[in-house]
Amino acid sequence: FSISKSTKLVAKEFTRASLKMLSKKASCDSHGQDSSYFLGWQEYEKNPYDPVQNPNGIIQMGLAENQLSFDLVESWLASNPDALELKRNGGSVFRELALFQDYHGFPAFKNELVEFMAEMRGNRVKFDPNKLVLTAGSTSANETLMFCLAEPGEAFLLPTPYYPGFDRDLKWRTGVEIVPIQCTSENGFKITAPALEEAYQRAQEFNLKVKGVLVTNPSNPLGTTMTTLELNHLIDFALAKEIHIISDEIYSGTVFNSPSFVSIVEAVTERNLEDTELWNRVHIVYSLSKDLGLPGFRVGMIYSNNQTVVSAATKMSSFGLVSSQTQYMLSQMLKDKKFTANYLKENQKRLRKRRQMFVCGLKGAGIRCLKSNAGLFCWVDMRHLLKSNTFEAEKELWMKVVCEFGLNISPGSSCHCSEPGWFRMCFANMSEDTLEVAMQRVKALVEPTMVHQSVVSKSTWLQTKWVFQLASYDREPDR
Repeated sequence: FSISKSTKLVAKEFTRASLKMLSKKASCDSHGQDSSYFLGWQEYEKNPYDPVQNPNGIIQMGLAENQLSFDLVESWLASNPDALELKRNGGSVFRELALFQDYHGFPAFKNELVEFMAEMRGNRVKFDPNKLVLTAGSTSANETLMFCLAEPGEAFLLPTPYYPGFDRDLKWRTGVEIVPIQCTSENGFKITAPALEEAYQRAQEFNLKVKGVLVTNPSNPLGTTMTTLELNHLIDFALAKEIHIISDEIYSGTVFNSPSFVSIVEAVTERNLEDTELWNRVHIVYSLSKDLGLPGFRVGMIYSNNQTVVSAATKMSSFGLVSSQTQYMLSQMLKDKKFTANYLKENQKRLRKRRQMFVCGLKGAGIRCLKSNAGLFCWVDMRHLLKSNTFEAEKELWMKVVCEFGLNISPGSSCHCSEPGWFRMCFANMSEDTLEVAMQRVKALVEPTMVHQSVVSKSTWLQTKWVFQLASYDREPDR
C-alpha cells in the first residue's frame, strides 16, 4: 500500500518530537557509521558469500580477522579440557568464577599477559603487571585512554592512512578531535618530522590543544612496522611538544617478515629515557583479537608507565570488564609456553604464505600493493583503475567492486588517505578456496572482457579455478 503525504509528515514530526526527549549524543549522527568502511559491511551483511548456499554473494575482505590458526587453539583446548570446563586439578572452579570479580583483573591472567607481550618482543623488554589495565577489547582501551589524557575539544594527531574505526573509538563519546598527520606514497607512507610539525601547526590554527600522537604499530591499514627512524621522530616530537604517545600494538604478533617489530617501550628504553617525563607519557594498547584470533573474547589492555593513568583507567574498566571465565581459560593457555612459542611461529608462517598467495593473485591481475611485513591485510594500489585522480572516482570504483563484483573492500578515503585509489583488502579471514574466488573477481574487474563472475555458476567457478603461483614477491617495490 502507499503511505499518504500527510502520514509521512506526521511520522516525521513524531520523530522530531522523540529526538527532543533524548540526549544530544543519542540524537546526533556523529558515530561515523556513515563511513564507506561501515557501509561496505552493511552491503555484505545483506548478501554474504557462501560457497554452497550463496556462491554469488559478497566476499568479506573488509574484516581484519585472523582465522588461519584456529586449529592450533582448538587442539590445545582439546588437550587441556580443564581450562574450558572451568576446572583446576580436576575440581570445579565454577562457583569461584561465577561471583563478582575485582575489576583489577585476575593477577594470574595479568602475569601471563605481560609475559606473552615480552615473548613477542623477543624478551628485549619486560612488562610490569601492575602497570596493566584489562579492558573489553582494544576499542575500549583506546577510548579509555582518550578519557584519561584529554578533555573534549583537545586533539590527538594520527598518521594517515589510519583505521576508520578510530573516528568512532576516539571521538564519539569523548569529544576528542583527530588531526591527521599527512603521509604519502612517495616514501611508503612513512612518518616524517616535517609531517608531524605540519599537523601540529594545523591544530594550532584551529585553536586545538594537542595532547598527543596515536600510532598503530604495525600499521593498520598499511601492514608495515615502524622503522627506528620513524620511532625516533615520534619520540623527539613528543619530547619537544611535551605530549603523550599512544602506540596501538594490537598486530605486534603478526609480523611475518623482516624488519622485526620494535615496540615504543623498546625504542624509548634504548634511548635511556626511563627517568624522564616522557616515560610517564608513553602508553601501549594491546589485545588478543588479532594475534590469537579471538576478537569475540573481548580481551584488550592498556599498559602505561603513569600510575595515575593506570589508576583512573582501572576505575573506568569497571564499565567493560573481561569475564572471569575468559580470564581463567586464557591464563591457562598463555601459561603453556611451549604452546605460545609454537603458535606464534606457526601463525606467522601461515600469514606469510597467505599474504604471498594474495599478492601473487593481485599481480596476476596487474595490481600491486605496498610492500608489507605484518598484519592481516594489504594496502592495495588501484590508482590506475580510476577514471580520474579524484575521490569521487575512488568512490565509484569502490561501489563497483562491492555491488557488481561482490568484494567488500575498504577505500582509502575511509582511512583518510590523502591520495585516491588506495584500498585495504583483508586476506586472513577466509579459506584458500574463497580467496581464489575473490581473485577471480578481481581479475574480472580488471579485464572487462571476462564473463562477469557474479553470474557464473558454481560449476563454472570450479572449471575456471585460478591457480596461485607461490613465487616470492619480496622484490616488489614500495608504491
